[in-house]
Amino acid sequence: MTSTSDLVEASELALPTWAQLVFLLCAVGFILALKGLSGPRTARVGNLIGAGAAVVACALPFFYADLQNVVWILLAIAVGTAIGTVGAQRVQMTQMPQLVALFNGVGGGAAALVALLELQHFTERGAEVPVAYLVATGFTVLVGSVSFAGSVVTFAKLQELMTSRPVVFPGLPFAFGGAFVAALVVAGVIVGEPVMWAGVVLGVLGLVVGVLLVLPVGGADVPIVISLLNAFTGLTVAAGGYVLQNTVLLVAGTLVGASGTFLTLLMAGAMGRSVPNILFGALKGGSTLGAGEASDRPVRSVGPADVAILLAYAERVIVVPGYGLAVAQAQHTLRELVDLLVARGVRVDYAIHPVAGRMPGHMNVLLAEAQVPYEQLVEMDDINSEFKQTDVVLVVGANDVVNPAARTTPSAPIYGMPILDVDQARQVVFMKRSMRPGFAGIENELLFDPRTTLLFGDAKDSMGKLLAAVKGL
Repeated sequence: MTSTSDLVEASELALPTWAQLVFLLCAVGFILALKGLSGPRTARVGNLIGAGAAVVACALPFFYADLQNVVWILLAIAVGTAIGTVGAQRVQMTQMPQLVALFNGVGGGAAALVALLELQHFTERGAEVPVAYLVATGFTVLVGSVSFAGSVVTFAKLQELMTSRPVVFPGLPFAFGGAFVAALVVAGVIVGEPVMWAGVVLGVLGLVVGVLLVLPVGGADVPIVISLLNAFTGLTVAAGGYVLQNTVLLVAGTLVGASGTFLTLLMAGAMGRSVPNILFGALKGGSTLGAGEASDRPVRSVGPADVAILLAYAERVIVVPGYGLAVAQAQHTLRELVDLLVARGVRVDYAIHPVAGRMPGHMNVLLAEAQVPYEQLVEMDDINSEFKQTDVVLVVGANDVVNPAARTTPSAPIYGMPILDVDQARQVVFMKRSMRPGFAGIENELLFDPRTTLLFGDAKDSMGKLLAAVKGL
């Protein structure tokens, strides 16, 4: 009887040397792409390199392999290309996190389906299958299903198709634990004997685990969970590459898994939280709670003309952009305002918090879209020491990342999160639509500080009036 290892060796021999070399170059391209994506200046080139390597890797089997169902394969590629093209053109920058969540979920689901097909092949061949292959197959089905279901829930939370608050119910920990243990038992069945029914049950249990894993996560923590699920998807792709003996999948999946893991840890560190606390904090009341009620406490509000005078006659101004800026699509008007202030001799920088917006780099990409010079974007650790010497801080659509409660209130859900030290500036101007708090669901005491003034209204409309007022001085 032919073993799986014999089949693998035959497959490797069937792969021409030139094809192996091209696959190797594609893997190198993925590594170079990841390196390029590590910096704003090289991100565009890195993205193109990665996309090009992926296209070559997908097209290569058509030139050396005896493929079956070619029509269906080409049809699937055409449909995917059409959806991707329309999505790239129509999805707004504010919706990028949701798009990333969907892409991530599709990747995890695809890996799980491929693993199920391989499990079916194992049962049809009737050959002795190495234990390592069965372990990798079970892992891919389970984790891929978790990633798919969890990503769908994160999409629904960010798209406001469901509440962004943690969803908890009595017995949730027991339901999650029971589903997870049952999934491990069924995975053990697959390792003992590759049977298709066990693979299907494992996939269903993975979907249940994925939903129950993400439901208790609050809106402010969803981007971190997206990064974690992205790492899960990468690991499933790598495991699938091992089963299929595909070097490109193995390398690409490992890169995604490793980078997603590091990104998750960095984001959690930027919020002063641990990953277990983010995932399960709501079960004991410790997670972020989503949007809360608007405050009716009195604040000092001003009009665009007053803010224009503060900015135009300041020597040092720092702009703190947040998700509200992205929602209002006010980045272009903001850039015009900053350019006008710089022309008047004002020194202006943008203070970028690691988790401003809905995902890492969100603000950088948003401002780059508005042609903001990269030199004006300063990371939190580099700019915090300058707030004490700053005349005016203009906060546009940000809240939790400048909330002093992260330093002063142990009971606050954001306590321990590193923040921008805006409260140390001489004057602070908040541009807000309303007095509703940020995703953490708590008031920002800085709004009621005597040094703080508020400019209410839609950020784009208010920014336009502010720009006109500065021009009129």
